[in-house]
Amino acid sequence: MTAGPEGTGGNAAAANSRRPDGISEKMIAGQRWHRHASPVSFVLLAAIVAVALSGLVGGQPSPLRVEDFGAARLEVKTPSVIRNGEFFETRIRVEAIRDVSDAVLAVSPSLWTDMTINTMLPAAAEESYKDGAYRFSYGELRAGETLVVKIDGQINPPLFAGTKGEIALFDGEQRLGSMPLEIKVLP
Repeated sequence: MTAGPEGTGGNAAAANSRRPDGISEKMIAGQRWHRHASPVSFVLLAAIVAVALSGLVGGQPSPLRVEDFGAARLEVKTPSVIRNGEFFETRIRVEAIRDVSDAVLAVSPSLWTDMTINTMLPAAAEESYKDGAYRFSYGELRAGETLVVKIDGQINPPLFAGTKGEIALFDGEQRLGSMPLEIKVLP
């Protein structure tokens, strides 16, 4: 006794071939070459990773800049490219070639515009603003002695494109020399 497709006990093959609505034989069999993502997205992702690894958008080691002023040598290590909102570190090293009665570092305000300076170690014996610069007095340095100052800061959101200024070295009131600095800030 055989029943029709609508009755019970019908053809088993016909019952197994029924699929949920919307599922076709092509979906079950698959395709020869089925990709889940466009190759363009993979190439774009690889390009972004390559640019990030190159250091063109920040993240590379800070360059060391050196100026010799005769009486003293000034070394500054600070980022040249940084991203907005990032924390940064600047190291300033002053090596006295001859006796310096009062080592004074002077920073132009334009260099620190829209930056937050969190710490300066060691702290200066005196801090002031004079002749258009922030001045930090560290006292006497004998020939051969060095002063190392570590500055920690952060780029504030309004700073865009970058900042320029200089760090100058004084022996008391006598200017020994200065080093121009430029920091490129990316969004």
